[in-house]
Amino acid sequence: MSSIHEVSSTVDSSMPYDLLVVGGGINGCGIARDAAGRGASVLLVEQDDLASHTSSASTKLIHGGLRYLEYYEFRLVREALMERERLLKIAPHIIWPMRFVLPHSKMLRPAWLLRTGLFLYDHLCPNMTLPRTKALNLRTAPAGKPLRSEYVRGFEYSDGWVQDSRLVVLNAMDAVRVGAKIETRTRLVKAVRGPQGWTATLENTRTGEQSTVQAKALVNAAGPWVAELLKDRLNVPSRNRVRLVKGSHIVVPRVFEGAQAYIFQNPDKRIVFAIPYEQDFTLIGTTDVPWEQDPGHVEISPDEITYLCESVNRYFTKTVRPEDVVWTYAGVRPLYDDNSGNASAVTRDYVLDVDATAAPILSVFGGKITTFRKLAEHAVEKLAPHLPVLRKPGWTDGTPLPGGEFAPKDFDAQLSRFRAHAPHLSERTSWRLMRNYGLRAYIIATSTPEGMGQMFGDTLSAREVDYLIDNEWARTAEDILWRRSRLGLFVSDADRAALQTYVEGRLQGDATPDSNPGQVARQNVA
Repeated sequence: MSSIHEVSSTVDSSMPYDLLVVGGGINGCGIARDAAGRGASVLLVEQDDLASHTSSASTKLIHGGLRYLEYYEFRLVREALMERERLLKIAPHIIWPMRFVLPHSKMLRPAWLLRTGLFLYDHLCPNMTLPRTKALNLRTAPAGKPLRSEYVRGFEYSDGWVQDSRLVVLNAMDAVRVGAKIETRTRLVKAVRGPQGWTATLENTRTGEQSTVQAKALVNAAGPWVAELLKDRLNVPSRNRVRLVKGSHIVVPRVFEGAQAYIFQNPDKRIVFAIPYEQDFTLIGTTDVPWEQDPGHVEISPDEITYLCESVNRYFTKTVRPEDVVWTYAGVRPLYDDNSGNASAVTRDYVLDVDATAAPILSVFGGKITTFRKLAEHAVEKLAPHLPVLRKPGWTDGTPLPGGEFAPKDFDAQLSRFRAHAPHLSERTSWRLMRNYGLRAYIIATSTPEGMGQMFGDTLSAREVDYLIDNEWARTAEDILWRRSRLGLFVSDADRAALQTYVEGRLQGDATPDSNPGQVARQNVA
């Protein structure tokens, strides 16, 4: 396995690409995958690492958005629930079902309203495969054990969990499999529009080296930077606006036992989730705070930490305190500005704006991680009248993402098979590798411990690090510990420093890098 080219040596300036995609979040990678699979020549550029910002700062849920029913967003919820079913099938390693417990608070929404909303939630999606809602007696149900005694009634419903940043990377890998080029640490400096195409100046953010490419059409999937890109670097006016809303999360030592998650109502009508996280922790979020500062530098505030602690302390018997927090993260959601006065009420729907007054440009406003695949499909369909190569049927709804070439019900059997392949791995490590990589875990794990190489902490091996460098655009210890995995929660400072040294040595030692990660043969393990 070899590593990835820098932009100066891989971007082909000799002929125009059909599509230049700006932004390596979930929407950009989803669009690149769909378009390349229909036969378009695609180049995607990302100024940082894949999923560096919004797409790795979600609540990690593939869900319809139960609370959006309160704002009458029935089409959005229906589309999201249908996408939930599709994504569970095409990425069963990184997306899996989860049951959510909703305690009823007499001081907030009435029980009949919750029951009605959950009935709609179960029936808006045709052919739903997940278990439906059921009522709970919280005094006798195991899920009621962590809750305070005043919560007597509740409901349990289904949604899905996702490894969000891995979903982005797997889309990028599959985009490469079908012919796209992905260049990280590559910034669009400017693009000049002509009647037949775009001339774009790109900059390697590590070396400062610039190159120029031609593209027939451009996709602006820059997320929080979508408006800035249009105005300052593309000189394209837009009638649409983006509204930045910060969402923050805290991670604390595990508060409750069991595989279920909890959804709590608050007096301000917002909801907060408490979710099992990385086996040893509980993830709590999110907030909705208007944001007008730099979207590239976002941190949780002390007030948000207090808010999240108070939110769960209304429900759990075990108190969560700010000093219990072991990790926090925050991201900016680039929501379509629908002029709502309340940040929580701003639509999570998306708007795709096509300007074809000269060379076409499509800009993505809003969206949510659950509907990324449908958003990408719609985006490609909107571009198809201007790019004939895209006039082919959609294909992404049934094609597995890398490593996910098995049925969701077969995960446990696949895990058992993998443990037999690498019996030296602990049960915990085997589970993590299969959950992160699916069938591609066989590329990483050797049958004997000697083949795994240097260890960085208890579970991260040089073998896995090499795979991430060679196939998943990993360039720093942070890429590996916080976006390709969440092992940063477990690794010591000394191991982190050793990992960074190892990564730098690998990158410096690769004399003939390969610009197309993701093309390792799909593993079909019987």
